Amino acid sequence: MKFNTALLHKNFSGEQASGATLTPVYQVSAFSHSSAQQLEKVFNNKAPGYAYTRISNPTVTSFENRIAALENGIGAVACSSGMAAVTMALLNILESGDEIIVSAGLFGGTIDLFGDLKSFGIVTHYVEQVTPSTIEPLINKNTKAVFAELIGNPKLDIVDIQPVAELVHSYNIPLIIDSTTATPYLVHPIDFGADIVVHSTSKYVNGGGNAISGVIIDSGNFKWDTSRYKGLEEYKKFGKFSYLAKLRNGIWRNVGCCLAPFNAFLNSVGIETLGLRMERLCYNALKLAEFFETVPSIQVNYPALKSSPYYPLAQKILQGKGGAILTIRAGSKERAFELINNLKYSTNATNIGDTRTLVIHPSSTIYAHSTPQQKLSAGVYEDSIRISIGIEDIADLIEDFSQAIEKADNKK
Repeated sequence: MKFNTALLHKNFSGEQASGATLTPVYQVSAFSHSSAQQLEKVFNNKAPGYAYTRISNPTVTSFENRIAALENGIGAVACSSGMAAVTMALLNILESGDEIIVSAGLFGGTIDLFGDLKSFGIVTHYVEQVTPSTIEPLINKNTKAVFAELIGNPKLDIVDIQPVAELVHSYNIPLIIDSTTATPYLVHPIDFGADIVVHSTSKYVNGGGNAISGVIIDSGNFKWDTSRYKGLEEYKKFGKFSYLAKLRNGIWRNVGCCLAPFNAFLNSVGIETLGLRMERLCYNALKLAEFFETVPSIQVNYPALKSSPYYPLAQKILQGKGGAILTIRAGSKERAFELINNLKYSTNATNIGDTRTLVIHPSSTIYAHSTPQQKLSAGVYEDSIRISIGIEDIADLIEDFSQAIEKADNKK
């Protein structure tokens, strides 16, 4: 199937029992069974079925199956948020004394999470760019994972997945990729060697800005050495599903970060238009970035621009596209605020992947808890504005930013 066909039909056919073209919202906490014996079997994974929505739910399962198929994975586990997905993907294999290597150009909330992991004895090593040459010197016997955002948010650096995957696999270490900003429309990280893929599905998968959620997809390709990943010992009987089996029966289940059925339904509705939306969003982002290149007082950062250092990787990995986020530098914090406040069609809000264009001043908001060095590593400056492009007509967006810049200039 081609991409848009797969969104509708790959591993999905509605609910055959009733003929519903979408899996209905099973908005219940618990599921009854015909006998105590049957419920015992379901609870102990000896029979298929549902017992309690914190553990599994038909609406959520349908969404998990669709996103796993879309990402070419063997299965997926949905979570209550993107941050929950990142946390669970890592804690499923980490324990006190372990170390991870991560990109410094991460979303501010993820950086805060790695700070929290210090309390659990987990050490994080940051590299300015995730490449074989930067990673290899940091690898030791305690290194248990390498984590990176495929397109950094908001740095917009791109990871060349394949050589990184080849290196970490030679050390028997899994590569975990957050592909939220890339989306399956641009790339399937598993095809390039990623082992685990994470999405904040609150963003482009959902598309409407109406549901917080996340998902973890397992490639099934990594060969887990249970002498190094001791928590997987009792699950090795599940073979390539051992990571998912431990996740679903262990920390994810016990922490209780399950996805609500209604939010899963909203995601399933949203995912069906992902291809159409991303085509428009990437087009709008490139055209707006090209406009900013003509404005002397603005510095623009967008991977699909020929002036970007990541242009070759955008061609190689992202089908020549740059995603739906760009950043600009306005010259000062005051001018950045003035520009934001002058916009008519762009909403000042902390999200990405909406149908509408969203703008934010990252330094004072989503990176408010970061150190100056962390901000610099993430490509966040006092005059930075992050723009999450929407599906508005590009002529209107260009006109809006043009008048906002003119007003900001006139105020000087």
